Amino acid sequence: MNQFLTNLILAFVTGSLWVILTTAIAEKFGSKIGGAIGGLPSTVVITIFFIGLVESTDVAVQATTMQPLFLSFSGLFLVVYALMAKYGPFKAIAAGIAVWFVLAFIAVAVGYENYAVSLMICLLILLMSYYIFEKKLKIKSSKGIKVRYTPLQILARAAISGAIIVFAVFASRLGGPVFGGMFSVFPAMYSSTMIITHLYRGPKISAALAKTLLVTGVINVAVYSGAVRYFYPVLGLVFGTLAAFGISLVSGYLTYKFIIKKMD
Repeated sequence: MNQFLTNLILAFVTGSLWVILTTAIAEKFGSKIGGAIGGLPSTVVITIFFIGLVESTDVAVQATTMQPLFLSFSGLFLVVYALMAKYGPFKAIAAGIAVWFVLAFIAVAVGYENYAVSLMICLLILLMSYYIFEKKLKIKSSKGIKVRYTPLQILARAAISGAIIVFAVFASRLGGPVFGGMFSVFPAMYSSTMIITHLYRGPKISAALAKTLLVTGVINVAVYSGAVRYFYPVLGLVFGTLAAFGISLVSGYLTYKFIIKKMD
């Protein structure tokens, strides 16, 4: 139990520091670059690592089985936010989180666990969500807009994300790897990003960043999740994490090139 509590504390500290780092980097650049960096795997890396450390690499791999499906719900969270943004950031965030929770718990209640099906549904929802952003909402990307965070906002963001990581690791022990995988992709960072950009830059800029995060966040985290399934059994926890993150950096570069060249 003492070791478990120590690992939870380490998960919180490591996850919080990771979020502070990625937030500070994303703040320095415009919405497209910031969205590309913000869409790289962050909380999920720490969460899956500590699930593997606390439980086993097999449990960590099992936690990724339904991750693409839960991840696609985070994509729908961004769509709901963009649809509701005109009513204010908090109502939009609340609506998005409500949709995420309803869909996630329905998926858990169904109890069907299959990675290929999870990935296929994720891709379909991603395409549908992107279509809504581009063709229905017709949201244009913002160029050269920097997302400004105060030190207090960064610390609050890190604390929230760290708490989500700890909760996901704790859930994997009590509720099994499905719940761990579910909460590892809870849209905590998306929520704080949308609120901050909405309040300081307005709903249009916030929705533009949401469109970027839809592409970078869903694709790169899905790639990381798939890489974990391959590398953890082969390389183990530490080197498997490094290898999986390296693969996600490649996909991060490719999604960055896409949003720079193809997104309006």
